[in-house]
Amino acid sequence: MINYPNKKKNYKVPTLSTSSKHNTRHRGISLEEDINVSNQYYLSHDQAVIYKKPTPVQIVKVDYPARNKAKIVEAYYKVPSTTDYNGLYRGKYIDFEAKECKTKRFPFINIHEHQINHLDAIQRHGGIAFIIIAFTTLNEVYLIDASYIVEAYRFSSVKHLDYEDIKKHGHLIRQGYIPRLEYLKVVDEIYFKEAE
Repeated sequence: MINYPNKKKNYKVPTLSTSSKHNTRHRGISLEEDINVSNQYYLSHDQAVIYKKPTPVQIVKVDYPARNKAKIVEAYYKVPSTTDYNGLYRGKYIDFEAKECKTKRFPFINIHEHQINHLDAIQRHGGIAFIIIAFTTLNEVYLIDASYIVEAYRFSSVKHLDYEDIKKHGHLIRQGYIPRLEYLKVVDEIYFKEAE
């Protein structure tokens, strides 16, 4: 456990696996947590400003068992959320969705049409848009450009992407200790290659 000053939460440091045949250090830790910790690293090292978008919620009913113990009993999403993350990196707007798959298939029911439209609009207006997909059973995480997902979603007769499609058209994200997911290295390779 690490106790950070002025923080209410303790942070448990993940242990590193020494096994060379299969790396399981992130098993049980969600993709979202890996991205959040990576974003904190990028922010603290002044590399990027990327945040998880809050989901707008309408609170309907609150229970007050005691004056200082209010408990939300009923709430609803106000509007459908767009994507999970957005921010700035190297002077460009960045926007992406994060998804986990327990099988070797990414079904399109896992992403909504308004999210596809949002990612498409970001790219049309010059922003960087992509999806990060984690295959939890394989312990592999891929970044795939939004244009490929948008086209497959809108025009493919098959309503999913297989692991092999994502492996072919996506980019494997290196997993490490700090940051947990080096997704900005992949962003550099894809979106800033010509600029260098």
